[in-house]
Amino acid sequence: MLGLRKLRESNEHTTSYYAASANWQTHYPRLEEEISCDVVVVGGGFTGVNTALELAERGFDVVLLEARRISWGASGRNGGQIIGGIGQDPERFVKHIGEDGVKTIHQMGIEARDIIRDRVQTYDIQCDLKWGYCDVALKPRHMKDFAAWQAFEKQIGNPHTYSLLDKDELKQFVNSEKYLGGLHNESNGHIQPLNLCIGEARALEGLGGRIFEQSLVTEVIPGDQPRVKTEHGCVKARQVVLAGNAYLGGLIAKLSKRVLPCSSSVIATSPLPDELAKKLVPGDVAVCDPRAALDYFRLSADKRMLFGGLANYTGMEPSNLESVMRKKMIAIFPELNNVSIDYAWSGWIGIGLNRMPQLGRLSDNIAYIQAYSGHGVAPTHMMARITAEMIAKETTRFDVMAKLPQVTFPGGQLFRMPMLAAGMAYYKALDAL
Repeated sequence: MLGLRKLRESNEHTTSYYAASANWQTHYPRLEEEISCDVVVVGGGFTGVNTALELAERGFDVVLLEARRISWGASGRNGGQIIGGIGQDPERFVKHIGEDGVKTIHQMGIEARDIIRDRVQTYDIQCDLKWGYCDVALKPRHMKDFAAWQAFEKQIGNPHTYSLLDKDELKQFVNSEKYLGGLHNESNGHIQPLNLCIGEARALEGLGGRIFEQSLVTEVIPGDQPRVKTEHGCVKARQVVLAGNAYLGGLIAKLSKRVLPCSSSVIATSPLPDELAKKLVPGDVAVCDPRAALDYFRLSADKRMLFGGLANYTGMEPSNLESVMRKKMIAIFPELNNVSIDYAWSGWIGIGLNRMPQLGRLSDNIAYIQAYSGHGVAPTHMMARITAEMIAKETTRFDVMAKLPQVTFPGGQLFRMPMLAAGMAYYKALDAL
């Protein structure tokens, strides 16, 4: 039986490869006074940083509050995979948003990746950006699903090419005997996520945005000019955006009931010899399989294998994390059996019950964004953009997302994790068929 333990956290970054290879360590001040601004954003991950940056680009006076360090949570720990699309099957919600709303979400899913491309170019962010991506098939039914997916992307007007690959064709990108084929595209890709996020924070700072770290928010007081209190200071603003996602904790009970922290883990090997790296992932693509508890992997810029997965709804990680992840990795690449593991870490994903990002307003001047369900690198940038649009009085796209139903997890705080863990076990059983 898999032993579990709580994630070992501090106010500094976790001991990840990303933290070890960061371009610099952020040292923004702690908020220790009462200040005012146009908009205060709570949360220093991709969502919060990019919402603040989008607003600063539009001329707003913005304050960003982060409880620990910029990109401390999921934004600085994830697999680094840039994946298009917004949520899962927006067609399910046509009665809420209409056909035009569904089309809007699909177009946002295409635009999301372009925001990252533009950010990196505009602000010269060094984050090892690389384009190329493969979904890989473990079973014949996965190949049927990929063929339908390929046709669907063409149907919705995606200008990028999705290529269906058989077992031999896939090996020019991913060379593992485990896979029966795959679906390749050049519109998805991968990055060093922590470096992207701190680069975006530096861009925000350059536009006059004020950033405060080690500034845990303790209370949000509604009103004509809401006040956001931290342990040592306070911000008075015309607008508030809550962007803490799974790490918002119990700050706003209404929001915490709609998102479940789910843990996911990543290991990083020592740098591989060039010949071995090229043999295993000759296309230098990001890779993901289609299971509920999926594996995902890619090469870093210095040729480490970054291998992730092991998602579970307990919010904890395996007590023998490195050995469990190594076993999963060598099932795909036996050639890595004797390669050392230099880093192993875990973090929380914010899961929403309907697998769509959650946007909305708690009041006319307090908005929130959360619940990317494990696919947040690109969608965070898109949700940040449409939230900034809404604050700038262009509400069309924000309102489409806000109309989607947001369901409270059943079972309350005590029982919802066991219930969801049972659900995950069910889907793992289906994957095994």
